[in-house]
Amino acid sequence: MSLIAQQPVIPEFQRGSECIRENRQFCLDWFLDNFDRVFAPRLVEHIELTAIAVGIGFAISFAAALVSFSRGWFETPFAIFAAFLYTIPSLAFFQLMVPITGLSMTSAEIALVSYTLLILFRNTLTGLREVPQDARVAARAMGLTQWQLLRRVELPLALPAIMAGIRIATVTTISLATVAAFIGVGGLGQPIFNAIQSGFKTEFVAAGLMAVLLALVADGLLVLVQRLLTPWARAQRA
Repeated sequence: MSLIAQQPVIPEFQRGSECIRENRQFCLDWFLDNFDRVFAPRLVEHIELTAIAVGIGFAISFAAALVSFSRGWFETPFAIFAAFLYTIPSLAFFQLMVPITGLSMTSAEIALVSYTLLILFRNTLTGLREVPQDARVAARAMGLTQWQLLRRVELPLALPAIMAGIRIATVTTISLATVAAFIGVGGLGQPIFNAIQSGFKTEFVAAGLMAVLLALVADGLLVLVQRLLTPWARAQRA
């Protein structure tokens, strides 16, 4: 095997800065020059994959939690189903969906949504069940109907637990969405897979760091949303 064949395929090989030519761990100049072309579109795709998966997963889990809260028999079968989906390895799950829905975003979203169900369902149901009984008694004494009790008392008090589930599900989905590039749906996993094939370190490191930063930013924004939605919690801590 020739020396050239053994070397990684580096963008602009023998051109550009010394960092690029030597294939160092991270070349800032290449990252900045190629951000708009290589990383920005993938970042947008990653956010879309995550937002759709968490949104659909929350809608399903929230409805299932409400049914389980009012009819306890529903909890066990849904929890077993969600736990089963959660235990499927991500690469295998994406690959299993390909013969059914093809190399499409639908395949990726089905898998990503499935991984959110257990987390969101458990946190929502736990939050509803941990509402103090005194609050329910006082609300009923004031003449609130069951729907008013749920909307005005139980859901607001359960919101911290629900938001905690959304935060965990969001960060988890951002991580798993990188694997979705395995079936060609884009996202930040695409430059990671490209870098693995070419051996170009900067592209791999940059895409990985962007995924980590996206998870941190998303978690921070959700914390701010939680604080805005639960002002009484801030007052209690103060």
